[in-house]
Amino acid sequence: MTTIAITGATGLIGGALVARLGALGHTVRRITRTPRAAGDVGWDPAAGRLDPAALDGVDGVVNLAGRSIADRWTDATKADILRSRVQGTRLVAESMGRVARPPRVLVSASAVGYYGERGDEVLDESSAPGDGFLADVCRAWEAATAPAEEGGVRVVRTRFGLVLSEHGGLMPRLLLPFRLGLGGTLDDGRQWMSYVSLDDVVGAIDFALATDAVRGPVNVVAPAPARNAEFTEALARALHRPAFLQVPRTALRLFMGARQADETALVSQRAVPRALLDAGYAYLHPTLDDAIRAALR
Repeated sequence: MTTIAITGATGLIGGALVARLGALGHTVRRITRTPRAAGDVGWDPAAGRLDPAALDGVDGVVNLAGRSIADRWTDATKADILRSRVQGTRLVAESMGRVARPPRVLVSASAVGYYGERGDEVLDESSAPGDGFLADVCRAWEAATAPAEEGGVRVVRTRFGLVLSEHGGLMPRLLLPFRLGLGGTLDDGRQWMSYVSLDDVVGAIDFALATDAVRGPVNVVAPAPARNAEFTEALARALHRPAFLQVPRTALRLFMGARQADETALVSQRAVPRALLDAGYAYLHPTLDDAIRAALR
C-alpha cells in the first residue's frame, strides 16, 4: 500500500482515480482549495501556497488541476487556462524538492493538444510539438514539471486524449442530440480523434505510478484512433439512432469562435500510445466500440 497525493481530485479523472486507488487499498491525500475531509490538504496555486510538509513521505503525486478548455475562449479565459495549469504544476514540482523524503514519482497531466493540427500524421511521444494556443499551453504545462525532474523525481507527463465518459468531458454534450436522432459528423468527418475510455485513463495513471520504466511524455489514448465519421457511426450504433447530419465548419466556427473550433472540434490528431504499449500496459477498452460501450454503461 502507498500514499498518493492528488490535485484536481474532484474532477472527472480525479474522482475516478480516487475511487480506484482507495479500492486498491492505497491512502489518498487530496490537494484542494476547499479541504473538507480528514487528510485533505489546502492549497492556493495563484498565491503560491502549498505546505511542502503535506508531500513529505508521500510515495507519488498525481497533478490533474487546471481550468476546463470547454469555456468560450475570451482573452481572460485563455489566460486563466494557461495560468491554472502552469502555476499549479510548478508549485507542486517545487514543493516536492523541499521535503526530506520527496515523492518518488510525479504523474502530471498534459494533453494531445501538444501536437496541434497534424492531419493524417501518426503521432507518438517523439513527435514534435505543434502550433496554436493549446500546443503552447501544453508545452508550458509540461515544462513546469522541471523542478521535480531536476530534483531526481521520476516525472511522467500524461498527454490525455478525448476522455469518454457519460459523466463529463465530450460525451454529455453529444448524447442528447444523438439520442434525438440529430447526431452527425463535424464538417466532413475526416479529422482524427484520439479517444480513450475513462477506465483506461485511470488504469494508465495507476500503471505509471507503479512502473519505474515509464517516464517522460506518455500518450494516454486508445491504440486505434478513429476519424470523426467513424466515431459518429459508432456512437449512433451504440445508441440505436440514425446520424445522417453534418455540422458545417462555418457553423462551428461561428458558434464556438474560429480559433476554439479549429483547435478542438475540428482539429485532427492521430496519436498512438507507443510508450504505454512498449511498457506493457494492457488496455481494458482498446477499440472504439469498447470505449463507447464503457462510457455508456
